[in-house]
Amino acid sequence: MWKAFGPNADKIIGSEDSKLSRSDLRAKTGNTIAVRDVSFDVTPGEVFVVMGLSGSGKSTLVRCMTRLIEPTSGNLFFGDEDILKADIKRLRELRKTKFSMVFQHFGLLPHRKVIDNIAYSLEINGIKKDKRYARANEVIELVGLQGYAHAYPEQLSGGMQQRVGLARALAVDPEIMFLDEPFSALDPLIRRDMQAEVIRLHHELGKTMVFITHDLAEAVKVGDRIAIMRDGALVQIGTPEELVANPADEYVADFVRDVAKSHVLTLRYLARPPKSGEVLDGPELSADTIIRDACALIVDQMRPVRVTDNGKALGIVTSEDVLRLISGTV
Repeated sequence: MWKAFGPNADKIIGSEDSKLSRSDLRAKTGNTIAVRDVSFDVTPGEVFVVMGLSGSGKSTLVRCMTRLIEPTSGNLFFGDEDILKADIKRLRELRKTKFSMVFQHFGLLPHRKVIDNIAYSLEINGIKKDKRYARANEVIELVGLQGYAHAYPEQLSGGMQQRVGLARALAVDPEIMFLDEPFSALDPLIRRDMQAEVIRLHHELGKTMVFITHDLAEAVKVGDRIAIMRDGALVQIGTPEELVANPADEYVADFVRDVAKSHVLTLRYLARPPKSGEVLDGPELSADTIIRDACALIVDQMRPVRVTDNGKALGIVTSEDVLRLISGTV
């Protein structure tokens, strides 16, 4: 997928000019490429995070995925259906029933109570009043808004308002949720609580989510996989563990430098062959165990911990291995 802004933007795609840097392209043609030949798949039930610095193209990308912004070129498939070929009627149907969006700015209707804001997404779908309010009450319970159904948005904190936004998005039971930096305007403690809320909702509901953020710590916390963008292009896609363990270039390495490796990497990363004389009768842990969660057991051992993957021995880990990782020498 490509998205270019400017005069005759469609003629830029595939031309020699498309290879120019952003500044050179703008100087030569007056155009800007916001999304540059981006391709990826999101699997059902996955939380797929797109992250990058301001201006990297991540918010433009998610708006192209919902056709709030029309892509300049490419394909966008929802199952076997190319969304870019959908007419306005079909597009409205998809937005009403299959897709939901949660934005940084909550967009709540100030003159409507919480329950009315949540029920609004069902109202525009033509759902009868008793059914839409029954569903609104269900999602009020789901997102922890009990007791606030008849409050107005101005009476709520920022975190509570964003819970209303989440509830409104969930009310239609969408197949995909698009969250565009939904917590970046919140205070750090409230933001942490909302991140935990998204994780909980995902575990309970199994919704497919495309989550946009500029915060790597947030991306690592909520994402199954992370795509890092720079100047409109994808730099690397991988699990948090893959990005931290094997950054594709210095740009990604700079992003992950401050991430505590022991909070992301699993024992699979540290497992090594035993050295001569090391005893192999220690306790056994799964290779998928986060190193942080295994630290206490490993450090307390006077012997190596065996690391296995579905019963197959991968190697061992000792307290010295963990301490080298934490100290940054691994």
